[in-house]
Amino acid sequence: LNEYGLAVAMTFVMTNLDKIQAGFNSCFIVRYLLEKADTAQHAISLLMELPIASNCNILVADKAGEMAVVECTPTAKRIRKAICSNKGKIVCTVNSFTSDEMKPFDMANGDDYFSDRRYQTVIDSFSTHIQDSYIETTKQLLKGDYGFMCQYDASNFETVWSSIFDLKTLMIYRAEGDPRKKKFRVDNRLHSIVKGR
Repeated sequence: LNEYGLAVAMTFVMTNLDKIQAGFNSCFIVRYLLEKADTAQHAISLLMELPIASNCNILVADKAGEMAVVECTPTAKRIRKAICSNKGKIVCTVNSFTSDEMKPFDMANGDDYFSDRRYQTVIDSFSTHIQDSYIETTKQLLKGDYGFMCQYDASNFETVWSSIFDLKTLMIYRAEGDPRKKKFRVDNRLHSIVKGR
């Protein structure tokens, strides 16, 4: 999240090692876009010009409500727009490509940490559970109250953190670790710097 209320996030998508090229990796893309862009559209236009090293999804959203996911490979990019419903707009990304055009580039062969289940949980929750209290219901979503999200029980694999960004107030809510076991804490540093409080 940057000072303009632009959020940029990434997910890895399995890449054939022979297909990796010189270019930006997904973590560096996030940093670059947060430093250079002030809106989702600006971030997308910058991203479309970048060379991409390996498969990834880049989610962008801004305080004006514009949002999209750019599905990226070293040779192709596809913009996936938000899903619109009577409750508003939603965009979601997981560790796989969602669009039919990009699925052939995904080398995970289904070994993608239950990406399809996680994606469907988010989409279904938006229409049935997410109401006016967005922060609280999103915490419940990430904890797995509405379906599978981050409930990995393997000792060698776990959720590192879960974050919720309020793009209008610049407040961040973060659980460092499994959100079923760790409390969401408020991180107001950016808010305080930008708003001068």
